[in-house]
Amino acid sequence: MTTVEKITIALTPEMAGFVRSAVDAGEYASTSEAIRDAVREWKERRDLLGYTVEDLRALVHEGIDSGPSSRSTMAEVKAAARRRFESSQRES
Repeated sequence: MTTVEKITIALTPEMAGFVRSAVDAGEYASTSEAIRDAVREWKERRDLLGYTVEDLRALVHEGIDSGPSSRSTMAEVKAAARRRFESSQRES
């Protein structure tokens, strides 16, 4: 069995209610299981994106500093994004 570390967290009433509702609906056996799943998803998202908060802030500033876009249509923006994505997939 995996070793677990017990920690205490504080949630807003809305978040706590959301967790309890998921348990009551049978989606999870316990609130601990629901929180572990949420943390796993959070970790996966962070790992997949590979960006730290500092990286994202730097990217935002880079975008602001670069000035207005030279592209004039949404189709051009989507095409450029698609090319960058496909290029990054080949590099991985």
